[in-house]
Amino acid sequence: MIYPLLRPLLFRLDPETAHRLTLEALDASYRWGLSSLLSKAPPCPPRTVMGLRFPNPVGLAAGLDKNGAHIDALAALGFGFIEVGTVTPRPQPGNPKPRLFRIPEANAIVNRMGFNNEGVDRLVENVKKARYRGILGINIGKNFDTPLERAADDYLTCLRKVYPYAGYVAVNISSPNTKDLRLLQQSHELGALLEALKGEQQALAQSHGKYVPLALKIAPDLSTDQIVAIAGLLVHYGVDGVIATNTTVSRRGVEHLAHGAETGGLSGAPLRLPSSAVVKQLSLALQGKIPIIGVGGIMDGLDAQEKIKAGASLVQIYSGLIYRGPALIAEVAGSLCRPA
Repeated sequence: MIYPLLRPLLFRLDPETAHRLTLEALDASYRWGLSSLLSKAPPCPPRTVMGLRFPNPVGLAAGLDKNGAHIDALAALGFGFIEVGTVTPRPQPGNPKPRLFRIPEANAIVNRMGFNNEGVDRLVENVKKARYRGILGINIGKNFDTPLERAADDYLTCLRKVYPYAGYVAVNISSPNTKDLRLLQQSHELGALLEALKGEQQALAQSHGKYVPLALKIAPDLSTDQIVAIAGLLVHYGVDGVIATNTTVSRRGVEHLAHGAETGGLSGAPLRLPSSAVVKQLSLALQGKIPIIGVGGIMDGLDAQEKIKAGASLVQIYSGLIYRGPALIAEVAGSLCRPA
C-alpha cells in the first residue's frame, strides 16, 4: 500500500502540516479518480440505525474534517458515513500552537485543538458544494467564549443552520479542550440542554418536512453512576443515539513517553479499553432503547469487533487512520460485514 511508504515522511512534519497535506493529497486523488486505489470497503449488508440506512458500519469520527471541506474525497475511501465538525456558531482559531502531538510508541495522539473552525456558515457552504449523498453527520459545539449558562443558544444556532443538510446531528459536550464544556454532562445541565434541543428538533422536523436524528457525544472519563444518569436522560428525552467516546484526559499508558504529559485529549490505542468499557456500561443501562456508536482506539478489525460486542451498532475511526492509513477502513469493514 502507498500509505506505509508515505507515513515516515509525514511523521517528520509538524502534525498539523501533515494533516493539511494529507487532506490536500486525498482531494487530488479524488479528482483524478484514484481513491479506490487507497481503500475499497468490501460489500456489506446495510444496517438501519437511528432510522437511517448505513451502507456499512464504519464511519469517520468528527475532528478530521472540521469545516466539511473534504467530504467527497473522504467518502470515496469507502466509509459508510462521514461526520464533520466540530463546528461552532462563530469562527474561532482554537488554542495556541503547538496543540497536536503524536506518541508513536503507543499509537496515540494528544490534541488540544479547541474547536478551531471557520464557523457554521462556512461549513454549510462546503456541505452544499459536496456531491456526497450518503449519511453525513454534523458535529456541533459552543464557542469558547460563550458562558456555560448560554451554551444552549450556541447549540440551537448550529442545529438550525445545519439541520437541512445533515443526516444526523452530533452534540459535542465532551471535548476536554473547551473550558468547562464537560460540565454540560452533569444531570441538571444536560437535562436542560436536551430539552431545548429536542424541542427545536421537533419544530425543525415540521418546518423542513424531515426528521434528522440527534446523537450525544460523551466522554470516556465518567463514573458508572454518571453513565447511568446520562442513559436515563437520553431515554427520557428521546435522544436518537449516543456516541461513545470522545478523547480522554487520562494519561495511563503514555505518562512515561515523550508528549505524554501534554495537556489535551488523548486518543488512539490507549483509549480502546476505556471507551469500550463505557460502551458496555451504556449498553447495559440503555437496554437497546438507544443505539450506540462506538469510537476510541480502533486500530484494527479486532478492535472494531470489541466495540460491537460491547454493544455498539456502528463504529467510527480517526486516530487509527493516522497510524494505519486508509487500508484500515476496508479492514474494519471486512471484520464487521458478513454477506447477506
